[in-house]
Parts: sequence; structure tokens; C-alpha cells
Amino acid sequence: MPGATIVRFTEDLRLADNPALAAAVERGGAVVPVYILAPIEKGAWPLGPRARAWLERSLIALDADLRVRGSRLLLAIGEPATVLAELAKETGADAVHALRRWAPGPREADDATAAALRCAGVEYMRFGGSLLHDPLRVRTGAGAPYRVFGPFARRIFASTTVHELHDAPMHLVPPERWPGSRDIAELQLAPSAVSSLSAWRPGEAGARERLRRFLDGPCERYDSDRECPGVPGTSRLSPHLRFGEIAPARVWTEARSVGSEAAEPFLRQLVWREFGWHLLVHFPHSIDRPLKPGFEFFPWSRDPEGQEAWERGRTGFPIVDAGMRELVATGWMHNRVRMIAASVLTKDLLLPWQSGAHYFWRHLFDADLADNTLGWQWVAGSGADAAPYSRVFNPAAQGERFDSGGAYVRRWVPELAALPDRWIHKPWEAPADVLAAAGVRLGDTYAKPIIDHAQARKRALAIHDAVRRGGVGGAGGFADGGAGVA
Repeated sequence: MPGATIVRFTEDLRLADNPALAAAVERGGAVVPVYILAPIEKGAWPLGPRARAWLERSLIALDADLRVRGSRLLLAIGEPATVLAELAKETGADAVHALRRWAPGPREADDATAAALRCAGVEYMRFGGSLLHDPLRVRTGAGAPYRVFGPFARRIFASTTVHELHDAPMHLVPPERWPGSRDIAELQLAPSAVSSLSAWRPGEAGARERLRRFLDGPCERYDSDRECPGVPGTSRLSPHLRFGEIAPARVWTEARSVGSEAAEPFLRQLVWREFGWHLLVHFPHSIDRPLKPGFEFFPWSRDPEGQEAWERGRTGFPIVDAGMRELVATGWMHNRVRMIAASVLTKDLLLPWQSGAHYFWRHLFDADLADNTLGWQWVAGSGADAAPYSRVFNPAAQGERFDSGGAYVRRWVPELAALPDRWIHKPWEAPADVLAAAGVRLGDTYAKPIIDHAQARKRALAIHDAVRRGGVGGAGGFADGGAGVA
């Protein structure tokens, strides 16, 4: 009879489709579930308060799911190798199972934990399941990692299999005696941010419910509705995927069962997530440095006032301000608006993408290192794209196209609510009498545009073209001779 198996939960807070748990059950003997709040791992980004609040709720949900099955979730604080070794000694466990983590810092930390446990006579086994495919095995025909999305997507769509799915176990054998556990409050996971979780249901059941609601309705209209922030047309699964409350293989399989024609645009977004992790695994420096070396010394500006106006939703561009306010108020932002806001920061204001990436990371429930990095580098022009330097989003035109009736802006920028549709995305062009009738005073009740977009676009294109040709840049990295990202 094998010894007990410790199942370490990290970013895989689910019981179904969890190969680490399934293998522990199949192995036989007691199963000891544990979550360890570890010190910040080298190279890792500490979770922001929104993500920590989600984590707290998700751990509570996971513990409840385990208790239904005769088990429970142990909580611990400390170095994983030390905690796991002590737990193994106390429970008679001779193996630890966990899902593989792919971010550079956690991946290296897990390597060190495995080595330390091996010396203590405990096997540390890691399983796939956090992605559709092992990113180390997805290669071009020449054996290199992919750097362009199109060929990568074709490769993923051509694959006939994803990770195997497993039902959640009906019962888990408990250890003879449960070790002591920390209380959830001792983890101090930012309870002050929990109030903004009212629109969400963290946990595996909430993830499955959200997927089912999406597939039963919005999925059919996803291709036409997903770009419109004023329409509930997206799945909003991103926080659930971020914390592993649902397996991407489960999402992929159930979405495909709807029918390829309706589901393909949605599945393509799941492939974008996969691509982000593919890039991060093969190019770990891209977390805070450009994927394209030519952008290493891009002449970013320093503009604290511009940065603050952007963060507070006071740029004078309604679609951007609506998004930034939605982010702060709810911990989430529509993806189209994320791109527009990122473009204004990096192209109009020429502020470094890293500052935007860190700001999003602090405020998002779905703060995902690979997705956040991919998105910001893509918009900034330094990432995985064929001709990125020429893409500069016009915030007014984007607003008119994707929020044509202004519903999104009216919700999050109420001081503009009375403006007619024609002017809602460009109030600076509205006639004085129209502004007066709507109670809008530019520069008073609502900000004037922080910058002239047409001129900013010309400047951005000129600089990006010069960078592409190798004619701009220097050791300083900033236009005023600075040497790093503030």
C-alpha cells in the first residue's frame, strides 16, 4: 500500500480535470490537499489586492468542495519545501503531486522544491493541465518556438487532442489524523477588496456555471458582440482561468461541442491565452523587457501628470476614461477597451508599457502574467506582431465603432451622459450650445483631451519607424536620459 499523497494546489483551484489530484486518487491511500502561501518567488509579481481577494474566496470554495468529499484543504504559510517535508513526515506521505507552473519565478521555485524533497525521500511529481498543450513541445517545423500568432493558432487548431478530462472524485480518503491548518484569515488576503466581488462567484462551481451560461447564449453572437463593451457579449471566464478554477481543456472541449462555426472565434481567444504562455516560457525576459531587441532602448517619455490622468480616467478620451474607471471600480475591463487604453498610454503619451502592465496587474481580478505581458507588448509594438509600429488606435473612432450608442461611456463617465450620440466620443468637437445643454464644461466637469491625438499619432509613427530601422535609441532608454521604468 503506498503512503499518503499530498496534493499541492497552486493556480489550479479545482477538483475536476486536475490530473495531479486524479493521479493521487488512482495511486490509492490517503490524499492530503494543501495550499501554501509562500514568500514571493524570485522574478514573480506579487498579487494585487483584487487578485488576493479572489484567491481568498476561491480557497474557501475549494475547501467546501473538498469537505463534501470527506476531505478538507489545509492552509500553510512558509517555504514550500519545508512545509511539504514536515507535512509528509506528519501524514506518512511519500509523494507530492502538483500541476506544473510555467511562469519563470514559480517554475524555478518548483524545481528547487522538487530537489529538496527528493533529498528527504519524497517524490515531487508535476502534471500538465494548466494549458491546452505543453509549451515546450509546441514548435515550428524548424524546431523553434513560435513568435507569430497566425502559424501558432493553425498548429493548435490542427491538434486533435488536449489534456484528458476527469470528473471530480466522489470521495477522498483522509489521513488517519489531520495535521494542523492555518485559518483563512491568517493568510491576510486583502479582505478590503472583497466588496467588488459582488458580480462574481469565485470557485469551480462558479466557473462551470459561467461557462454554461456563455455557451447557452452569448457564444452564438460572440463574433459580433465580443468587441462591444456596452454589450454582455464575452464569457468573462478570465479570472476563473487565471486561478485554475476551470481547465482550459474543459472550456475548449465544451465550446467545440457547441459547433465549430459558432465557437471558433471564442476558441481563438483561448488560443491567444495559450500563445501568451508559449512566449513567456520561451522568452521569459519579456515580462519586463521587449520581446523585440530593437525596442530595448526605445525613447519613452517621463510624464507623471499624464500617467496619473490615465490611471484616474481623466484623459479627455471618453472610451479610455470609461475603461480606466471600470477597472478601478470593478477589477475588470473589457478587452477591446484594454487595447485602446494601452494604445493611448504607449502611443499617444509615449509612456512605457511596463508602467501600464504593472497598473493593470495591481487592479485586475484576472491578472495573468502571460496574458498581461502579451497584450501590453502587442499594443506597444515591441512584442509578437508582424507590423506593430503602425498600429495606433484612435480613441474617438474606436469608441464610435464599438460603443456606437455610447452606453458604455454613459455608464462609467456619467458627466457626459446627456451628450447626444454624435458627440459622446468626441465632446471636444461638440458645439458650445450642445455642451451647455448637456451640462458639460470641458476642463471643468470633464477633462479636455490630454493630447492632440492626430499629432501624437504622427510622432509615434515617426519614432516607431525610426526604432524599427535602428535609428533611435540609446543607453538611457528615455527621452530625458533616464535609465529605467519608474
